[in-house]
Amino acid sequence: MLARRFLLGIDVGTSGCKSILVDEEGSVIAKSVAEYPLYTPYPGWAEQEPEDWWRATVATINRLLRESQVNPKGIVGIGLSGQMHGMVPLDAEYRVLRRAILWNDQRTAPQCQEIVQAVGGEDNLLTYTNNAMLPGYTAGKILWLREHEPEVFDKTRIILNPKDYIRFRLTGQFATEVSDASGTGLFDVKNRRWSDKLLAILQISTDLLPHCFESDQVTGWVTRQAAEETGLPAGLPVVGGGGDAVIQTTGMGVTKEGILGLIIGTAGIVAMGLESFKENPQGKLQIFCNNAPGTWHAMGVTLAAGGSYQWYTQTLCEGERIRAEDTGEDVYALLEGSIMSAPPGSKGLVFLPYLSGERCPYADPAARGSFIGLTLLHTKADMTRAVMEGVTYSLYHVFEQLRELDKDMKVTAAIVSGGASRSAAWRQIIADVFQLPTRTVTGSSEGGAYGAALVAGVGCGVWTSIEEAVGFMQIESETEPNGALGDIYGEMLEIYKGLYPALRQTFTRISGVKF
Repeated sequence: MLARRFLLGIDVGTSGCKSILVDEEGSVIAKSVAEYPLYTPYPGWAEQEPEDWWRATVATINRLLRESQVNPKGIVGIGLSGQMHGMVPLDAEYRVLRRAILWNDQRTAPQCQEIVQAVGGEDNLLTYTNNAMLPGYTAGKILWLREHEPEVFDKTRIILNPKDYIRFRLTGQFATEVSDASGTGLFDVKNRRWSDKLLAILQISTDLLPHCFESDQVTGWVTRQAAEETGLPAGLPVVGGGGDAVIQTTGMGVTKEGILGLIIGTAGIVAMGLESFKENPQGKLQIFCNNAPGTWHAMGVTLAAGGSYQWYTQTLCEGERIRAEDTGEDVYALLEGSIMSAPPGSKGLVFLPYLSGERCPYADPAARGSFIGLTLLHTKADMTRAVMEGVTYSLYHVFEQLRELDKDMKVTAAIVSGGASRSAAWRQIIADVFQLPTRTVTGSSEGGAYGAALVAGVGCGVWTSIEEAVGFMQIESETEPNGALGDIYGEMLEIYKGLYPALRQTFTRISGVKF
């Protein structure tokens, strides 16, 4: 009888590190989380200490092994996930030179413009990377470091993304993989390699970047030193893994065309696997390499999805929050009933969820949130439902951009994760707006760590492919669309899509007023 085998998935997130153990049937056996601080020395800046990531990784692995009582020798592979786009510069002695600059740091807008100008415009940039240049990407951070901290840049010998720093601490190897590399702004996504032409234009040496693997390839093995710290066996293989925005959809079973993934956390991600490379017209979407060789990942991001509902609850639902505190109930559960009492379409009330500006399909930091269509007939329940519907309209708007990649694409279902997946009302709204069966699946709540464990299983021979790995997932809930609401929501979507163009100049004027 074969001994039971386990996979370790590690996710280096923005708020903390999560480590999970998964068995060869795809079941989560144990999990552990450790938090660490975020530093904002100036408005718009976001930094972290890489050593904090490592301490949290060690702590979660130690706790995982202790509490699960799994024999570490039963673990056959490690997969890594992590926040994308960050920059960790190391010197010739492999010491961290400064705090990591994170994905949500906005200081590099001027450098992004420099890059666009250097290549001769945005259309030319797309020929190199198939993606627009966003301030969060690593490329702008490298230019910023060279311009503003030249003494640090001159000492820099290698630049790593967050999860790849943990890889270095585990294995002593400098490596990345194709999905995370896609989010640097320096990667030839079509050909799955660093863009030598773009690097030459920007005068960035290829020596500063790690060797790039496919996500399921073994990139190194746990060293004796790392084994002593973590309790893992020395020699344990570590596969490439993936950037969190990509690998968490792998952990939802969203790996090929026809299945839509909706991740509704603070932001909203609309994603789909692609079985062939697709051009990215105007760079509205983000198209990255996926976690299986020869596949890609398309997604669009809205900036205030669950964040809009959280703002609404904190700002306009004081009575419900007080009642929840008094009774011990969950405030979101209290609101659930009122949402179902309001009619679909919220009596013509539309909420624009642009509370943090917007990224897709409109890249506009000046966009503002709005309630449109309020009358004396509207109730609190209508407003609550309108917020959920408005966020869902924004996700559908991104979905339309995905469909533009291939007009013959047939989409059969949506899989949802994040906070919204726990709301039956929101799942029904999604099903009705998209007119698609809407599912939740096992493991999807574990984020990138679960996807990383699955990819590790493929790379270490537990499964033969990603498709076999995700085949173990089970449907936890399935919500069928109400076909009778297709016309109502179709009309409301058209109204929604007309509002941003009509209000764009007003948003710009408002953003320019100094209060």
